[in-house]
Amino acid sequence: MSVVLGDLLNAFEELWPLSGADDWDAPGLITGTPNQRVSRVLLTVDVTHEILDEAIDGNFDLIVAHHPLLLRGVKTIAETTSKGSILAKAIRSGVAIYAAHTNADIVERGVSAALAEALGLVGSQPLLETSFGRGHGRIGRLATSASLGEFAKLVARVIPSTASGVRVAGSFDSEISTVALCGGAGDSFIDAAFELGADVYVTSDLRHHPVQEALERAAAIGRSFAIIDISHWAAEWVWLEWAAADIHGRFASIQVVVSELRTDPWDFAVTQ
Repeated sequence: MSVVLGDLLNAFEELWPLSGADDWDAPGLITGTPNQRVSRVLLTVDVTHEILDEAIDGNFDLIVAHHPLLLRGVKTIAETTSKGSILAKAIRSGVAIYAAHTNADIVERGVSAALAEALGLVGSQPLLETSFGRGHGRIGRLATSASLGEFAKLVARVIPSTASGVRVAGSFDSEISTVALCGGAGDSFIDAAFELGADVYVTSDLRHHPVQEALERAAAIGRSFAIIDISHWAAEWVWLEWAAADIHGRFASIQVVVSELRTDPWDFAVTQ
């Protein structure tokens, strides 16, 4: 069976209101028409050539992605460009593309909330509230305190494996009870995590100086504070199962599938 894409778009607006997106963001319908029929939906973090091929080969009518395909600095969609070639192929193949980005980060069943539940956090709340009564990131407690090393191993178990692995700044044996996190790139929330009393902050795409400065700030006042850096893709992939369940719960007659393809850009790492 199939449904009209417009009905799905209305449901997406209930799940992830576009009004909740950050000003710089560009979520919503990227290709397709609300009048087309949809019987199969493929969920992914990123829209890549490989993902689009999976959608076409699997007869999917709609890709729901976390990251918008068109965001900043796109001045041409010529087919000689990466985005242009994907868009042209999607349009010719009748595959609609929709993105739910920061508007899916802040909701109750959003990206960071999914990661918080996967890590078993108790009483998690937004790390930084928005004007919509929701917010970015999460902060909560472990049911049982653990060493930083054991907690890092838990993080590695609950997210998909990637070449970059799980990087940890902090003492292996330090005690962890309160955990702050942000799925995706979250270095702008390091200070919020520190100020709210987190023992460790988990996020992605961390740079040298913000991490070093946060650790030095903690050392200056004799406080233990750790930071864990995980794959951007892996952190957000966890949410896709929630999104799939929320879509299927409203449209039981269509198939909703989470892609298993890894769109993390790193292929391998080497050490001396």
